Amino acid sequence: MNDEFMRRAIDLSERSIDDGGGPFGAVIVKDGEIVAEGMNRVTLDNDPTAHAEVEAIRRACDRLGTFDLGDCEIYASCEPCPMCLGAVYWSRMRRVYYANTREDAARLRFSDEDIYDEFSLPPEERRIVSLVRVPSDRARAAFERWTRKQDRVVY
Repeated sequence: MNDEFMRRAIDLSERSIDDGGGPFGAVIVKDGEIVAEGMNRVTLDNDPTAHAEVEAIRRACDRLGTFDLGDCEIYASCEPCPMCLGAVYWSRMRRVYYANTREDAARLRFSDEDIYDEFSLPPEERRIVSLVRVPSDRARAAFERWTRKQDRVVY
């Protein structure tokens, strides 16, 4: 853990507040250097996915020219929400460092508990009926086509 990187993530959270965003910042580090930064831009961009971690991941992937950040770590001013944690897993980062907890965030009405609770319910009991299958031969064919593609990149 590097205090300098955590300080920078917290600096970004403060800057985000000043800019009109939420109090969240994140930096991605590779080989001891910051390769990308992100601030919360949800309300500024009217984009519910514009969390600091996701913004930093997008920038890191663009800068490094890869979707695999397995040799990187992320420093966040707060424990990542389920969406951001999912993005960290998909990007294959090896470690997450965070300052504030999700309980700290919940006290400010940034609560993820309802999402965590929803994940534990069977799909038919969730408030958003999220898993309604619409079978499609065409969708299945697209999967089959991808498996036959010789130059596909598996991720």
